[in-house]
Amino acid sequence: MQGYILALDQGTTSCRALVFNRKGTIISTAQKEFEQHFPKPGWVEHDAGEIWEVQAEMAAKALRQANLKPSDIKGIGITNQRETVVVWDKNTGEPIHKAIVWQDKRTASYCEALKKEGKQKMVREKTGLVIDSYFSGTKVKWILDNVPGARERALAGNLLLGTIDTWLIWKMTAGALHITDMTNACRTLFFNLHTLEWDTEMLDLLGIPESMLPEIRESSEVYGHTSAAFLSKGIPIAGIAGDQQAALFGQMCTRAGMVKNTYGTGCFMLMNIGDKPIVSKNNLLTSVGWTLGGKTTYVLEGSIFIAGAVVQWLRDGMKLIENSKDIEALATQVPDSGGVYLVPAFAGLGAPYWNQQARGSVFGLTRGSTDAHLARAAVESIAYQTMDVLSAMEADAGISISELRVDGGASVNGLLMQFQADVLNTHTVRPEIVETTVMGAAFLAGLAVGYWEDLVEIEKLWSVDERFAPSGDASETRQGIKQWHRAVRAVEYWAADTNTLES
Repeated sequence: MQGYILALDQGTTSCRALVFNRKGTIISTAQKEFEQHFPKPGWVEHDAGEIWEVQAEMAAKALRQANLKPSDIKGIGITNQRETVVVWDKNTGEPIHKAIVWQDKRTASYCEALKKEGKQKMVREKTGLVIDSYFSGTKVKWILDNVPGARERALAGNLLLGTIDTWLIWKMTAGALHITDMTNACRTLFFNLHTLEWDTEMLDLLGIPESMLPEIRESSEVYGHTSAAFLSKGIPIAGIAGDQQAALFGQMCTRAGMVKNTYGTGCFMLMNIGDKPIVSKNNLLTSVGWTLGGKTTYVLEGSIFIAGAVVQWLRDGMKLIENSKDIEALATQVPDSGGVYLVPAFAGLGAPYWNQQARGSVFGLTRGSTDAHLARAAVESIAYQTMDVLSAMEADAGISISELRVDGGASVNGLLMQFQADVLNTHTVRPEIVETTVMGAAFLAGLAVGYWEDLVEIEKLWSVDERFAPSGDASETRQGIKQWHRAVRAVEYWAADTNTLES
């Protein structure tokens, strides 16, 4: 098949569009950031209308840069920030509130109340998730409870909800399609991991009318076609995956036991666990990896809330660097962190701790500590958090991995990748094309329309750029790990004491 695949990557801070050819080569890319809204401490919102406009603009720009016509595009794949949710009026198409972002903590107290009611076991068994404000369900409840008239409009059947994939496709098809795929559905808190359908008991618990929900589809199929509102009428929309599952697929982790870690705003590690879900005993999440041809692949996942965002904080909050890429040069000015440990729990601690009350902290400062030591501690914190997640993952799956496939913006940081190999005592493998998230979306769409024949053909497109082997003093590394865990315990103690003061 001639032509190209267009992949849309709707992320937490920007919208991107990339065009791929048959060799899996990116022939054009367009990217633009959009505004972040922080109305109260711990609250994070996006303007869904702005997201749509920016995403559509970037798609058109990517085609122009490649001198392509819409008819040259044989399929569109979409990958998106997960858990961020929009509620809109199905008649006017207007959101009734800004999208509430996955990082948002406004429902933390409600989540704690659900835990005290003893709902945690039921939620984990049904959904594979933990009760946390991270997921979409409690955000939807908040909108229905706090936007005047919202619950009445929802009960009357006039409101729709969706994660960002759902919102974009609804706009791309002028309201003809209200759908999501299983990788996004399984992150809502009201999807049953065993029946692969919306769960009525969870919907009742959260007070969400079923009429608001999108139809659940596979990750790779022709769902429908674009309207004239998006590029041109008639382009097949053929692939959907939440960003982390898309990255796992783009990394070709298609066999059980294969693991990838994406270093983005947050850090997300996924392990392919095959065709049966494993309920974690170590505070990890169980999700759908993808569904292809009626076959569902499951994953274990550990989510780290703050990874690349700690570098953004050093840039924007502390003014230590001008650009994020400067972090490696600053951190390598010193041979180690000088005993400084940074626990970047700015939005609480994710897996395997799941402590919503935790806050960012720095330990070990002396008069000799410099900006380089803090930068080094920030870089190392990303690797340490990843180590904690992988340890839990290996315990759940009962295996030790032979390599960690890495991608995302921070994977280009050689210092981080080497330190990651050291603390894991295993190889970290960076592919030639680190844009694995958007590549996964492209692959899913291309398979659905016959652009690529099968997985065998796609696997040949993945190749290694660099492999980092463990090096250095193992005893020194082990001591650093002990100190890191000491710092995490101190953060958890601080959080526990906060709870005592509030009560």
